[in-house]
Formats: sequence, C-alpha cells, structure tokens
Amino acid sequence: MKKIAVVGPIPRDHIVTHTGDLIQKWGCVTHPVIALSKLGNKDLEIIPVAHVRSVDKDNVAEVFKGYQGMNLQHITSANDQGDIISLRFVDQNNRLERQTGFMDPIIPSDMSNLLDCDVFVFIPISDYEVSLDTLKYLKSKSKGTIIFDAHGPTTACLITGERQRKFWIDRDVWLPYIDVLKMNLEEAHASWFKKEYESQDFGDQELPREQIREFAEHCLKLGVKCVYVTLDSRGCLTFYKKRGGKIVEELVPSIKVEKVIDTTGCGDSFAGGLSYGLVNNPKDYIAAAKYGNAFGALRTQGKSFDVFKSLEEIDQIIKQGHV
Repeated sequence: MKKIAVVGPIPRDHIVTHTGDLIQKWGCVTHPVIALSKLGNKDLEIIPVAHVRSVDKDNVAEVFKGYQGMNLQHITSANDQGDIISLRFVDQNNRLERQTGFMDPIIPSDMSNLLDCDVFVFIPISDYEVSLDTLKYLKSKSKGTIIFDAHGPTTACLITGERQRKFWIDRDVWLPYIDVLKMNLEEAHASWFKKEYESQDFGDQELPREQIREFAEHCLKLGVKCVYVTLDSRGCLTFYKKRGGKIVEELVPSIKVEKVIDTTGCGDSFAGGLSYGLVNNPKDYIAAAKYGNAFGALRTQGKSFDVFKSLEEIDQIIKQGHV
C-alpha cells in the first residue's frame, strides 16, 4: 500500500469566475485528494492533513464521503481555526483575493504518525501555513519525497484581509528540505529576485526563460531534486539532474482544453498529479509532469469534483494530449 499525505488548508472558498459565475465550495487540499481518489487505485491511501474550524469539521468530512482510499484522521480542529477565502477572477488566470479566516500552521507533531508516507504534498496558500520545522522534521525522520508548492511562501495576508504576492526572501533556508519544488510563473518571479532594487523598479511579472533556468540551477545546487515551473497553456518546464550531475531542461506540453470554466485549484491539482507520478516512479520527473498537467487540465473543466477521471481515462488523455 502506497501512502500520499496532502498537507495544507481546506478553505471555505467563495469564488466569482471570469465569466461571472458564483461558486462556493471547499478548496485547496480537497482538489488533489479527490482527484487521487477518483483514480480508483486500491493500493493507494490518501491522507489529507489540515486544520479546520470546529463548525466546519463535519461538513469537510461530508465532502470526502464516498471516495475510496481516504484516511481523514488528520483533519483536526483543536485550535478552532481554518481558512476562509474570497476569490474574484478578473480574467481566466488572474484574481483578486481576500482572506478572513486563518488556519493555524502545520507543525511537526501533525506529521509524527505519518512518517511512513511515500510522498508528502505541501500546498500552502499563505506563508504561515507550513512551518519550516515541519520540513526539517520529515527530512530527518522519513524517507518520503517532499513536494512543495511555492504559492504559500510567495503569498502574504495583510491586516486588511488582502492577499498579496511577496518575495520569498528566506528561500534558501527552505530549499535544502524540499525534494520537488513546484510553482507558476508569477511565483517564480517572486522567488528569483535581485538583492537590491531601485525605487519602483521591480521588473516584469514573467521571468525570461534564461532566468528561470538560472533559478532552477540554483535550487538544484541547494538540494532540490526537481523544479517544475508551469507556463499556463504552454505546459510545464521541468529541471532535474541526471546521473553525473548534468542538468536536464524539458518543456512538457500542456493537455489542451477547448474551454476553461474554472481555474481554481489547478495548481493544487497539478501537485496531486505529480504525487501520483512520483509515488509510482520516484525518478521519472517527466512522467510525473504529464500527470500534473492532466490533473490541472481536468480541474478547469467544471465547477465540481466530477471533472476528475479514472486512471485509465487519464492515461488516455495524456496519450492523446487533450481532454
């Protein structure tokens, strides 16, 4: 039995899509957890790890009801804190965010009974939600692969409730404890920054390809085994070292979709796809990216969890290159 722990918040999301539709649902951890369950792999245990409000605990459990392979024992409410988020999309990929509830951080004690997991998927959406001590603890106590989404450390919650992009200033303190680093272009820009800036000179919002490569090489030098940078509809840049130390750079093409309905949770779903690829083939980073692309593409296809497919269907989607 393989075990995947998916670690992060389960926010109560209030979403207005780029087409004006209103969606209210549970987000973040729910997307990859349900996507992994719908694969239908009976040899896979899926373990969401999150803190929620006491009033939400039963409702969150109800969301996962009926899905196979779930272990819900690590969704807890001891401190009665959980994320509450509102999202208003201004276009297909960009949104205005506001946060009015805050999950208390995941700390080492939350992971103490999960050291035998094969893969840990950390998908924080804000910079306080996963402590560095938690990654250090897992690195010292577990052999599991640590996947980490840079969305968390590049996002701050202001006292006004606004959620804003921030530089990942202490990045190099975290990198030695991350096996697989995943991010989008905006997060890459927030992670690869100059030491000093002129006033108002903060560069473009998309790093040139050569700077993405420089950033990935920096991460690999500090112990990261693979860096994924998603390029929206263009696919996913993948960087890793071959035996002998040569760095491989490969663009894994996206899974094409005819119409995008809702992009909320695409990054989280992508991380879930990575975890499935790596739990089966720990060194095949390209195959994992293909699963990530497929999970992310499927997430765009509707407002509910019905968008996710069985393993047989996903393998076919990867083969044909479109949903």
